[in-house]
Amino acid sequence: MDLLVVGGSGFLGRELVRLGLQQGRTVAATYLTSPGGAAARWHRLDITDRGEVAALLASVRPSLVVNAAYRQSDWSTTADGAMHVAAAAREVGARLVHVSSEAIFSGLAGPYDETAKPDPVSAYGAAKAAAEVAVAGLDPASVIARTSLIVGRHESMTERFVHGLADGSRSGVLFTDELRCAVHVTDLATALLELGDQDASGVHHLAGTDAVSRHELGVLIARRDGLDETKLPTGLRADTAVPGPIDVRLDSTATQARLDVRLRGAREFLTGGAVEGFSSSGTN
Repeated sequence: MDLLVVGGSGFLGRELVRLGLQQGRTVAATYLTSPGGAAARWHRLDITDRGEVAALLASVRPSLVVNAAYRQSDWSTTADGAMHVAAAAREVGARLVHVSSEAIFSGLAGPYDETAKPDPVSAYGAAKAAAEVAVAGLDPASVIARTSLIVGRHESMTERFVHGLADGSRSGVLFTDELRCAVHVTDLATALLELGDQDASGVHHLAGTDAVSRHELGVLIARRDGLDETKLPTGLRADTAVPGPIDVRLDSTATQARLDVRLRGAREFLTGGAVEGFSSSGTN
């Protein structure tokens, strides 16, 4: 078995499965509630159950595992689950790429490169930071890939939220003071598989080149999809009581230098600057 995608039914997971199959890999994937639909070998898995995780990897015996599973409100899935996957991958001798998040940072000292130390200010960020510690401790040869807002293919939570705001079916605002380096899901999935195939290890940053606010990102999505951008309400994250970072700009320069795929910025992949689905170095 070439590739096992843990969390294969999620947005990023489905793209990893699709690309893996497209690249000619033998692909297995896990789900919790329903499989993702692609022609992979699907396995139901609760990653909070260490024994269940160990049994699955011992049965599948993948050469590469990409863990894209998380639940923002659930420490057991995000932190403990990552530990279980790392332990099982080490046991069967599989390469591990663990998907982490910019949420591990406070947003007070950016931009953040791969040497930056986690200082989370939310429960989800703390869970992701704990997962990184567990993965690095259990499997020092693993890749810990931190990323930002994932968009593209009209399927992301961000894109659905913007559509809901524009047509009045959702309430809320798009913050003008919260900066992120959004990444296209295909660029990200391609980069994760590249890192898995290399001799890479340790922390890597995989984010787009543009720092955009949530509102600017929403406007770019609205313009691409022919929505009325004036319907998108604005607000300030600083005015809310919800804990979370405001300015989190990931610097992916060091990681980009070792990749064939080019991690585009939102202003490019949402405005037709290149084919939305994919871009590699020297290929638009």
